[in-house]
Parts: sequence; C-alpha cells; structure tokens
Amino acid sequence: MSEPFSHTPLVAIHKAQPGWRRIIAQAVLWGIPTPAFSTALAFLDGYRSEVVSANILQAQRDYFGAHTFRVLPGKENSKLQAGKDIHINWTGRGGNVSASTYDA
Repeated sequence: MSEPFSHTPLVAIHKAQPGWRRIIAQAVLWGIPTPAFSTALAFLDGYRSEVVSANILQAQRDYFGAHTFRVLPGKENSKLQAGKDIHINWTGRGGNVSASTYDA
C-alpha cells in the first residue's frame, strides 16, 4: 500500500512547489491575501539559498542607513571592486553619506 507522502517531507515539499507558487501568484493577481502561505514559501526560498538572505539584508542596510557592503568573490566588475567597502547612492539624490565602524 502506497501512502500519498511516503517519502520524506522534503520530497513532498519539492513536489508541491510548482502548485504552491501558482496558487500564491494567482492569489496576488486576484488581490487575495495569503500571508502565512506566501511567507512560508518566502522562508523556504531564503532558507535553501546560500547567500540570498544575507545579500538582501546587506543591501537594505546600505540603502536605509548608509552602511557599506562588499562584493562576493567572482561577482566584481569595474564599478564594484572586490575587497573594498562599497556604498551605492540607491536613490540618485541626496548628499554623500558614509558610515564607519565603531566598537560598542
């Protein structure tokens, strides 16, 4: 006798993802709130990604507080150099802002 989820929960989650994503996308298009459903999927995406969450948090810190960030090895280019503290003027307006490190 075969049970519907006879494999590990991770296999079941992996198999359910396409439908899960379609349902959330359709709910967004129809304006139907799905806070727990969509947050759980966002958590899963962040949890299984190696660096996405850290990158997003660092970009938000830089945008809102003039913190700096460093480019990941292999992702550098002529404007974003590896090994340097970088701040981007995300809005394109305002003065020069910078942050420094300190010991609390």
